Amino acid sequence: MASNTFLSRRAFVGAGFAAAAAFGALPAAALNVDQARALIDKVVADINGVIGSGQSEAQMLGSFEKLFARYADVPTIARSALGAAARSASSAQMAAFTKAFQRYISRKYGRRFREFIGGRIEVNDAKPLKSYYEVISTAYLKGESPFEVRWHVGDKSGKNLFFNIIIEGVNMLASERAEIGAMLDKRKGDIDALVADLNAT
Repeated sequence: MASNTFLSRRAFVGAGFAAAAAFGALPAAALNVDQARALIDKVVADINGVIGSGQSEAQMLGSFEKLFARYADVPTIARSALGAAARSASSAQMAAFTKAFQRYISRKYGRRFREFIGGRIEVNDAKPLKSYYEVISTAYLKGESPFEVRWHVGDKSGKNLFFNIIIEGVNMLASERAEIGAMLDKRKGDIDALVADLNAT
């Protein structure tokens, strides 16, 4: 099983470049900063609802996968994670990888958000960046100092969705590209084997 780089507190130096590369420039008069903030307000409200629900771990992870599917641009995140291999993958392989990746990433991040039980996330600010919008929130956990959770939001898919999360400086797009890349290398570039292993996690 690959190491969990998400739980590391290392920042990726090229994080901003990974985000920009994964997401093209927004069309004029498209998504605006208020809409970006409104989306993350909904995401945060739903996350706070799940972590305060008293559900079992299995139920919580299922709830987080539904939230991820509803609010995240999963195809963009999956394609970024697969990197250069996405260009040679067949349509069927990309569909299978995207489905497996959705389960994998939502469970991975769901376990992290599950650590927030007894705490909360609050949205503080939103601002436009060169090619997308960034919404800044703060996580308050019992016994820990507050820390930032940043969300990158765009509408490349035709819907207002987030396509990146940065928690304590750790960039999801950059870390997952490194993680999935390492997993694919271990399988000698075999996307089908990678999908099978992701489904088994």
